[in-house]
Amino acid sequence: MPHLQFEFNQSLSDAQKQSFAERVRSLFSDVMDTGTDHISISIREYGTYNLSIGRVKEPEKGVAVVNADIREGRTMEKRRTLTLGFMKIILELFNIPVENMYVTLTEHKGEDFHLFEKYLASWQAGEDPLADLT
Repeated sequence: MPHLQFEFNQSLSDAQKQSFAERVRSLFSDVMDTGTDHISISIREYGTYNLSIGRVKEPEKGVAVVNADIREGRTMEKRRTLTLGFMKIILELFNIPVENMYVTLTEHKGEDFHLFEKYLASWQAGEDPLADLT
């Protein structure tokens, strides 16, 4: 059950957040070869100077920090494609320069992700980890 956490140093409308979450879920599902029902997304908003990256000299142009807790097993190529996909969506929707973004991926065993009904198994290509709950 990935937890994708996005932090921005600007305010976003509810419509922007909904569109963003839909695109992120779709991207994650496509790149990581899994379903969408188990994808958790957090969006946090901060004031201009309450979020920083050392190399960003003009935070008023926007800053985005992403932390993604994912199940282990994906290739570096898939993880890099996901990271660059996050950046593309953020640039397109919020006009934050890619140089003002930082993404961290943390991998966990499937059994580290829990729902009320069960914990998740290790990742397998083409899976839908919640298929047996319907």
